[in-house]
Amino acid sequence: MGSYYNIDAILTDAQKVPCTFELSVPNMGYLQGNPGEDGSKVELPLWLAEMLAVSNPSGNSSLATLDLPQALSQRVMNALKADPKTVDLRAQAQHFYNIGARMLELFEEEEMVDVLTDLDTGRTAVRSRMIYTLHAMQHSRVLGTMHGDCVATEQDMSRGESGHQKAVKQRSGPSDRDQGTPIP
Repeated sequence: MGSYYNIDAILTDAQKVPCTFELSVPNMGYLQGNPGEDGSKVELPLWLAEMLAVSNPSGNSSLATLDLPQALSQRVMNALKADPKTVDLRAQAQHFYNIGARMLELFEEEEMVDVLTDLDTGRTAVRSRMIYTLHAMQHSRVLGTMHGDCVATEQDMSRGESGHQKAVKQRSGPSDRDQGTPIP
């Protein structure tokens, strides 16, 4: 659970995740058309699904089992391992990195840790190279050697970044971003 005042933590906890009930709950699925029997699958906000998964009212089993969301399914992980640039993370989950971090708190998924770490590292390296290229293009335009309209903006490059990545970028300050030195 994130900070009480952190809007990203609040929005992450509000994301719906699939869970399976381990016991019958009368009128549980009244609006969804489920009778609420043992084994019923529903999507609940993460904060509620987590509470149901860790609670043991009778002492022998939890009320519900929390499942991985579709955004972190094996199909998406395989696509990220193959070519991360082809996966639109924001289309998978609004707060992809945050939901991934929350799921890693609840599940022990070594493969997911590796994929998410490589993904964040790779995107940061690509972004750094793009910013270096942008600065070089701006510098050459000042010298009068730039021709054409092939100029990308930093806003174009940051499209698709999560709130976490944007926060890291903002915290880094202008001195770190504007050095103009290449990052290998």
